[in-house]
Amino acid sequence: MATLDWSRCPAVESIPGKVSGAWVFKDTRMPVATVFENLEAGLTVEEVMGEFAVTREQINAVLHFAAQSLDTPAAPANAPAPGDARSF
Repeated sequence: MATLDWSRCPAVESIPGKVSGAWVFKDTRMPVATVFENLEAGLTVEEVMGEFAVTREQINAVLHFAAQSLDTPAAPANAPAPGDARSF
């Protein structure tokens, strides 16, 4: 699975020196990865909200971004790059 380009998600930020540059919710120190890890471990959104200082809107924003990113079809590994001379 490809890594998500979190720089395109307006709900998060990565600042060198802040949580080691991890992607965090804007204006917080809460890593985005923590939400996914806890949801994967079986916590509900409500439990994540109660355990960590994040809102439903923040969680929805990253989940929506991740879902949209998965909807973008990836080019086959052996496909020529756009503009590659072999594709003409």
